[in-house]
Amino acid sequence: MSKKSIVTGILSYGMSGRVFHAPFIHEKSRFELRAVVERHEKRAHQRYPSVISYNSVEELLNDEKIELVIVNTPNDTHVDYATQALKAGKHILVEKPFAPNSDDARRLFNLSKEVGKHVMVFQNRRWDSDFKLLKRVVERQTLGELIELHVRFDRYRMEKSPKTFKEQKIPGSGVLYDLGPHLLDQVISLFGKPEKSIKIVSSHRPGSEVDDFSTLVLTYPKGFTVFIHASLLVANPLPAYVLHGTKGSFQKVRADVQEDQLQGGISPKDPGYGIEPPGKEGLITLIKPNGDREMRYREALKGDYNDLFNAVYAQIRKGEPFPVKPEEILWQMEILEQPAWNG
Repeated sequence: MSKKSIVTGILSYGMSGRVFHAPFIHEKSRFELRAVVERHEKRAHQRYPSVISYNSVEELLNDEKIELVIVNTPNDTHVDYATQALKAGKHILVEKPFAPNSDDARRLFNLSKEVGKHVMVFQNRRWDSDFKLLKRVVERQTLGELIELHVRFDRYRMEKSPKTFKEQKIPGSGVLYDLGPHLLDQVISLFGKPEKSIKIVSSHRPGSEVDDFSTLVLTYPKGFTVFIHASLLVANPLPAYVLHGTKGSFQKVRADVQEDQLQGGISPKDPGYGIEPPGKEGLITLIKPNGDREMRYREALKGDYNDLFNAVYAQIRKGEPFPVKPEEILWQMEILEQPAWNG
């Protein structure tokens, strides 16, 4: 094993630890998966026989060999555990939402400077296949001057989540804080900080304590407007991305396969990992100078969360800036925490 591999601990071996983190950390060249926290059922050793299973976060943080801690616990614990990990001398990779508000986020970034450790935020959907195609269309200015962008994450789940922290009225709960950070991060990574923003949230499921519908409206220079929608009650999902410009339009359904593949046990090193199936292509519609309409279908680029972990390694071992910048996270928090518009 390379002496430069980063010894890593994961604070929870639930779905996110098992699917989004362990398969990438357990690959020997860049990382060493040393330990996880499993308070109840011990399952990690079934797939990773050499892993240490600690009973508590405190035990894992006291492991002096661990350099990097992945904070993937319930949303309302992120700030507390991230603070403890930094004070224990660990680099941290924190799942979304990074914090419930910008003040807490700023305190964590300041603490990281004080202790000389890196804070990175796990905004993995920058590396989704469908978003990467949208990014290419924007960067190549295919549609001319941009007018409006609609970004959606639609689900239909009338029943409450078994993850109670998502359903209780506590910091970081509700669909806006669950799905909003993904979508906001994608938009901010493309266009930066908006000039203004409006937040709309509402609840429609019987007995729900938290929002299950949310819309954010972001305005940028030259009249460019972004609409971000996240809902738990959409029976027939609309395209994930619809972009209009002065020369044409682009639309793409949400089709990234990485989560399903990882759930099914496919390795991130598999040649077919991250490749969308046929029939999910993005559609570009351009208007020619003579007024004729030209339609082009474009395959998505390969989705690859490996690149996020490449960036984690490059930050810690090579000092290369992590692509998800602190100021971008602070902008995200400021938009999420603003008072909702009531009409």
